[in-house]
Formats: sequence, structure tokens, C-alpha cells
Amino acid sequence: MKYRRFGKTNLQLSVFSLGTMRCLESSQVAEKTIAQAIELGINHLETANGYGQSEEYLGQTLKTNLAKQKEEIYVTTKLPPTPDAKQMGQWIDESLSRLQVDHIDCLAIHGINTWQHLDWVTSDRSCLRAIQTAMRAGKICHLGFSTHGSLELILATIETNLFSFINLHYYYFWQRNEPAIALAQAKDMGVFIISPADKGGRLYTPPATLRQLCQPFSPLELNYRFLLSDRRITTLSVGAANPEELTTPLQVADRDYPLTPEERETLQHLSSHRQKTLTSDLCSQCYRCLPCPEAINIPEILRLRNLAVAYDMTEYGQYRYRMLENAGHWFPGKKGDRCTSCGDCLPRCPEKLDIPKLLRDSHQRLNGATRRRLWQD
Repeated sequence: MKYRRFGKTNLQLSVFSLGTMRCLESSQVAEKTIAQAIELGINHLETANGYGQSEEYLGQTLKTNLAKQKEEIYVTTKLPPTPDAKQMGQWIDESLSRLQVDHIDCLAIHGINTWQHLDWVTSDRSCLRAIQTAMRAGKICHLGFSTHGSLELILATIETNLFSFINLHYYYFWQRNEPAIALAQAKDMGVFIISPADKGGRLYTPPATLRQLCQPFSPLELNYRFLLSDRRITTLSVGAANPEELTTPLQVADRDYPLTPEERETLQHLSSHRQKTLTSDLCSQCYRCLPCPEAINIPEILRLRNLAVAYDMTEYGQYRYRMLENAGHWFPGKKGDRCTSCGDCLPRCPEKLDIPKLLRDSHQRLNGATRRRLWQD
């Protein structure tokens, strides 16, 4: 296992972190998974107050089985933004109680996804006041934030200079947030990549086409190497539900060197294949089509279509697409069938794509039944 400095926190974190959102089956499974992660060199454990009993399971494990190692293990928990400072103070104390610790190494404001959320954090009577009080009392060591928001919002949040780290979506198949990584590095912030296996493309169950294109590497391995080769990134989340799910990701935990010529060639092959397959239908993800009068998430829908057509990643596309209109500010925007063919987006598209036609095609390919979020009842 390799370790990297987590920005201005100065914590030395393992390049893989255990995200405990999926350790929900039982306290026994959670305990075994956490213990195995630590045995394999992971020293950063991440949870949230909204992840069912995750905080409680983590607290029990650290207290009863890992007390001798606690000083070497760092915990991040996450609390949602709120305009109510008193509410935030209560949540902090509840998390401390569930985790059975006297301080939280890293607290992330969970989901600065809208401009209103950012205002709640920065206004005079905001949740930040309660967090700063807790920090002065020694209850919290370092403050960061997680986000599913727009790039513009993320950059603005970083520019507040309030945070020491960021939990961010960024993968080979979705590089929109690269400017946020660059700015975070300039601000000496730690960068924690969220869900590179799942949100990064469901790469633990890749389609045959993608597997073939990535040879001699697996798609998951190639994505991990793409991220680990970037020294601006501190750590990657691995959301194991049981000890066995740690095996494959951690096979690359020592390989944080620059991409090899063979890896670069494979990534170039993926890019060339996408261009060749999609030809005149390729969306370049410039986002100039926005705003849409019907609030359709055009770039994301066309990104999912790119992946489905080029790499047969239809199952992943369906998984993400059905979250539209079902996940609020965590995955905003309407589905493609909401398009009225008004034409507002057409003159703004540099590729001159027939966006209404592509939206209809995307909806036909990707629409499916909605599903609950993992930690919901």
C-alpha cells in the first residue's frame, strides 16, 4: 500500500480508502470488512450520518477490536449542509457518539450540490459557525466537503478557502471535474475520489466489448491506474461490502507510478474507438447546450449514450439514467423524453449534433424502472 499527503491536513493517507456505505449487512460483516481493510494497509475509513448504521458499526469495530491501532487510523464522516447552526452542532455530537470517539479526524459537509447549499455554509448564521465551534473545542480536526454539483459550483466552493479537502467525482470515463482537481492542488487541498469503480462505470462488471478494448488490462485496473498515476489525487474510495471485495482493487495499491507506454496506448485505443464508433454523433461534453428550457441534463444523457454506443456500457447507462428525476440535487435534471424540440440548444452545439434526436434515442436505450438509493429503507 502506498500513502500520500492529504493536502494541508498533512495526514498521510493510504491511496485506497474504505468507504463504508455498503457495510450495512450486519455489524459482524462490517467488522470483518473494516479489519481486513486495515490489515491490508488501508488507514482511512469514510462514513456519513446518512449511511444507515454505518457510523455505529464503524464505532463498534474501532472500539472493541482495533483500540490498539486507533491512533494510526483516520476517520472521515459526512454531515449534510443546513442553514441551522444548532442542528449542525447536534449532528456533530451524534456522530461522535455513534463513532465512540472524542474527535473526528476529517468532517466533510456532505453534498454541497446547489448554490443554496453553498450559501448555507458561508452565511453568518450557517452550519459553518457550529463546525468552527466544534473545531475550537477539538471535536473536529479538518474540514472538507463532498459534492455532486456543477463544475462552476465546485470551483466557487474551493475558492472560499474554507476547506482542507474535497470528495470528488472524477474518472477516466468522466473527466469534467479536472479543473477542480487543478484548483484543489493549487489550494493545497487533499483530493478524495468518490466511487471510481461504481460511479466510474460499474467497472467491476464490464461488458465484453469494453473488456476486449482494455486488453491486456481490465477496465477497473485501467481506471485505477489512470487515477493513481495522477499525483494531485490523494486517495480513492473502495466501497467493499465484504472482505472479499477488497481483493481486486488493492492489487494495484502499490502501482502509483506514471502511466506506462502500454497503458497510455490502451487509453488512446479507447479514445480512438469511441471516435470511430460514434463518428458524427459524438458529444464532446462542452456543456454549451445548457441551460435547457426543460431542465434536461443534456450533457450527462449524451455522455451515457457515448458510453453505451462506443463500449456497450448500456447497463451502466441505464443505472445512471434512471436516477434522473429520482435523486433530487444528487443527480439533477430531467430525462430525454422531456425534450420539446424547441431547438434552443442547436445553435450552441459546436458539433452541430441533432440533440433532440439523440435525446430520444438515449431515452429509448437507457430508460428503465427507478430504484431506491442504497442506504434508503
